[in-house]
Amino acid sequence: MFVTRKAISRRTLLRGAGTAVALPLLDAMIPAFAPAASTTPVRRFGVVYHPNGVIYDQWLPKGAGSAFELSPTLKGLEPFKDKLIVITGLFSDQAEALGDGGGDHSRACGSYLTGVHVKKSDSNVENAVSMDQIAAKAFARETQLSSLQMTADENSLLGSCDLGYSCAYSSTLSWLTPTLPLMAENNPRVLFERMFGSSDSTDPRVRASRLSQDRNLLDSVTDRVNQLRRQLGAGDNRKVDDYLTSLRDVERRIQKAEEQSSKTLPDVAQPAGIPDNFPDHARLLYDMQLLAYQSDLTRVITFMYGREQTSRPYPQIGIPEPHHPLTHHQGVAEKMEKCAKIQRHHIALFAEYLEKLHKTPDGDGSLLDHSILLYGAGISNSDRHTHGPLPVLLAGGGAGTLKGGRHLVYPEHTPLTNLQLTLLNKLGVPAEKLGDSSGQFRELSEL
Repeated sequence: MFVTRKAISRRTLLRGAGTAVALPLLDAMIPAFAPAASTTPVRRFGVVYHPNGVIYDQWLPKGAGSAFELSPTLKGLEPFKDKLIVITGLFSDQAEALGDGGGDHSRACGSYLTGVHVKKSDSNVENAVSMDQIAAKAFARETQLSSLQMTADENSLLGSCDLGYSCAYSSTLSWLTPTLPLMAENNPRVLFERMFGSSDSTDPRVRASRLSQDRNLLDSVTDRVNQLRRQLGAGDNRKVDDYLTSLRDVERRIQKAEEQSSKTLPDVAQPAGIPDNFPDHARLLYDMQLLAYQSDLTRVITFMYGREQTSRPYPQIGIPEPHHPLTHHQGVAEKMEKCAKIQRHHIALFAEYLEKLHKTPDGDGSLLDHSILLYGAGISNSDRHTHGPLPVLLAGGGAGTLKGGRHLVYPEHTPLTNLQLTLLNKLGVPAEKLGDSSGQFRELSEL
């Protein structure tokens, strides 16, 4: 018997007018009798950052090892407990003042993925290459975009935000070089066009004109989709249908946000495409991360719920007060409960994202099986601005490199960078040192 089937390229794109739509991994992309090495799962890495610290007593699980109970803040992640590793005892000592005085928020975020003490300046920034960008550089040849940076908050890198520290330190996690921060994007339309096609203009009037034409990205690639379907089996066609349905839904939601922005918020300096409802905005950004991983547009994404010192209110969950002032609770029970409620809200949105990753097939598993997601914050006690023990958890299987369902406890002042250095190596990116790291963790994958 001779097998002559040719595999479809993993980089097949559906091209239309100004668009290039990548596809998810299909069975037809794997050559017949391919060696095992050629079907090794793609490993993906994501960071989800929570600003302004936490109510740590509400975060900390009970028990250790596999005999642990999720805390009240983390209870919403119970369905994914076997894919979680909660880690206690990690510190970001380089975020301490070290003679520089105030500015804990800027240092917390600035050093989060670098492990160095950032330079106190509102103009001449100096940090180090962040660990996400180390991974992005290693994956750059394999994907269309080396990385994506997202935020659900205002995203300016300019000006002074925290006692003489540049806004760059508190507005992004990603540093391409020690002096080049990468702006996190908050506008879903901009992100969508970066991923799938450009409108040739950033002028809101041009965007509005295109919107009025009632056209979407997938309309321009319909013929190519129909041609592709004739080459695929039933299973692959279902995968393509599910993927394109998700893509169309994201674009529809962006268009709806643009319509609402133009009608109900004419005087607000909010770019078109940003929903005025925080949970809708966060869900949309999460869904765009899902699409980016599913189509292998990128393997590295950072996402910030908000910049440090964000004063976002949360009226959708009954908290009209601004977030940052609430975190200076001084032990007042009512304020602490509102802070904890915001943290539970963020976790609930993260759980929705994990559910979608879990339900999205990827090779012989799911996107969740093949991803490593780091969730946490650069501040522990929000009232006292401590930088440890930090709230840290991992989600995902890392393509078999992580064993979930555990609470790992390390001695206090163990560097957060020890974890991040370990993750780089588990992503297949050899590294011996990151910031103030002192070693790697063997326990993450021990059975």
